[in-house]
Amino acid sequence: MQFKFLICCLLFVFLNACRNDNQNTQTKTGGDPSEKPIYLNHSDTAHYVGMQQCRLCHQKIYDSFLRTGMGSSFDHATRKKSAADFSRAAIYDSFSNFHYKAFWNHSDSLFILEYRMEGKDTTYQRREKIDYIIGSGQHTNSHLQFQNGFLTQAPMTYYTQSKRWDLPPGFEGGVNTRFSRKIGLECISCHNALPDFVAGSENRFNSLPTGINCERCHGPGSIHVQERSKGTKVDTAREIDFTIVNPAKLPIDLQFDVCMRCHLQGNTILRNEKSFSDFRPGMKLKNFMDVFLPKYENAEEEFIMASHADRLKMSKCFQYGIKNATQKKDLKPYKNALTCVSCHNPHLSVKETGKEVFNQTCLNCHGKSVEKNCSEKSVKKILANGIHQSDLTEKANCVSCHLPVSGSIDIPHVRIHDHFIRKPITKKESSAIKTFLGLFAINDESPDSLTKASAYLNQYEKFEKKTYYLDSAEKYLYSKNRKTLFRNLDALIQLYFLKESFATIQLLVNDIGLNQLLQTRLNKASLDNKNAWSCYRIGESLTQLKKDKEALAFFEQAAKLAPYVPEFLDKLAVSNAKADDKNKAHQYFEICIQQNPKFAASLSNLGFLFLTEGNVKAAGKMYAQALRLSPDNTEILLNLAGLYNFTGDNKAALHTLKRVIQLDPGNKKANQILESLKGQNTHSH
Repeated sequence: MQFKFLICCLLFVFLNACRNDNQNTQTKTGGDPSEKPIYLNHSDTAHYVGMQQCRLCHQKIYDSFLRTGMGSSFDHATRKKSAADFSRAAIYDSFSNFHYKAFWNHSDSLFILEYRMEGKDTTYQRREKIDYIIGSGQHTNSHLQFQNGFLTQAPMTYYTQSKRWDLPPGFEGGVNTRFSRKIGLECISCHNALPDFVAGSENRFNSLPTGINCERCHGPGSIHVQERSKGTKVDTAREIDFTIVNPAKLPIDLQFDVCMRCHLQGNTILRNEKSFSDFRPGMKLKNFMDVFLPKYENAEEEFIMASHADRLKMSKCFQYGIKNATQKKDLKPYKNALTCVSCHNPHLSVKETGKEVFNQTCLNCHGKSVEKNCSEKSVKKILANGIHQSDLTEKANCVSCHLPVSGSIDIPHVRIHDHFIRKPITKKESSAIKTFLGLFAINDESPDSLTKASAYLNQYEKFEKKTYYLDSAEKYLYSKNRKTLFRNLDALIQLYFLKESFATIQLLVNDIGLNQLLQTRLNKASLDNKNAWSCYRIGESLTQLKKDKEALAFFEQAAKLAPYVPEFLDKLAVSNAKADDKNKAHQYFEICIQQNPKFAASLSNLGFLFLTEGNVKAAGKMYAQALRLSPDNTEILLNLAGLYNFTGDNKAALHTLKRVIQLDPGNKKANQILESLKGQNTHSH
């Protein structure tokens, strides 16, 4: 006991020594922004305590923060949380021929009804309960389901500025994923406080917090709480409290990284073995991830919703401020520059921040030149006599001209201020032809070649299927030796899989060796499931090449590394069925369906397995469940046609095949079977 007590005392002395040394250094330098402070809550032993703990000492800030967009970003689906108008909560997707209606039931639970009409008759309907609303309501409310821990997005969003319901961003134009869009750690880690994520999944959580909290900007609070509970004090007017991060006292680049973690939306590539939950305020963002955006010549006026940091960095005001800040020493370096918090108090809603606050930020540098340069007479007059909130009209303020309101290119029905500060441009200046310049990492001037390649692959797979992205990726993945080949292997497999160059993937497998791949290279579980996806892609490639035995080994590895990804379990079950191990096939189908009862592919494939075993009733039941979830899935319909053919119901089989061809006119399999059945009918007559 004495030995343990001595160790604890030594640890406490060491922690306080680190804190005091850092504080003394910072005090002597006056907060030199060139110095990189070390915060105690960067330690692995520091943990998150939740904002209710912060509330005990910071009640006023807590109350005002809850009214901000961040504080109200995510919550349970209740009438109080919703900003939507439900008197006209109905939309129609003409591409998929689905109607949608949102409504509250008698117990105040929120539901979305998906249905189809033929004349006045309802021919199909599916009702799903909504569990969470994401979005503060300043711009949007979107709707999420949380079933068995799996988080998915529903196909209705309310756009508050235009007061209308429509499909969510990314669902429009014929790509409506209905109730199956996965909401994973990348998405939720910006729209919410950090959740309890289930490793080995893509979108499963043990629990979800409700709203972005204090520690997303200040870091884990446990050490800070411990120190304050002991009565230790820090004169924060003169020093930095190193038990907790105060972004106001961070060097400019690190303060910007706190905001850019979420206000720099784009094509995000994680550093090796990092996850979306690893970054902590006060750390360098580029050590965890690089965020890429496509750049085009003559496209300066186009921007996406969460591009505030990128756009501000393009501004001369920001660029001048950075130079100015590095020449001065201050406890709060941002005071000598233009950063996000120059205009935005993170603890105060933008709705409660008067226009005079934003204008005063501009006047701090431009006050003397307004009379000479500003073209608005009303602005000149008002600014010359001092800013008064009651005098400011929409035209009579700096923001309306120099940060104009505009629509983002990625989210419909939304208008936001463009944070690229400059003189107003003419339409003629912005009408030139766009030229693609490449993908650029906004937070890192020199990403390595593998990171660049991954960015191009991600851009192709998630955003735009343009072949020049794959060509660029291949250029950066050129392997001079075996060491480079091993380093780039996951990206190479992804590249050749996207190019459908399955034979090249087989050559890689043969060159390295199947056993070596599985035992020493593609054997790491991670939150991004990188190795698991490589195994899955190899398995799919080998399946295409009729190498089912080899494919099975890779599907087994994928499911082992990521046991909560339904696509992996489904392929493993199918692969076992092909190997004639029906017991294992049933086992994996049942695990998959138990985890995710609405994964239509496994319901259909299990139905096919039942049919091969002669269990027509069970097969029909599975197909019916699958079609209720996915009525336009051609694979399910083909399986159903097979069942009708098996039972001798050629009329129903013909009707089902015609439905497949109506959905997919070029479906070779359906056309071949249809011709075969027509021939049988003609011959029988």
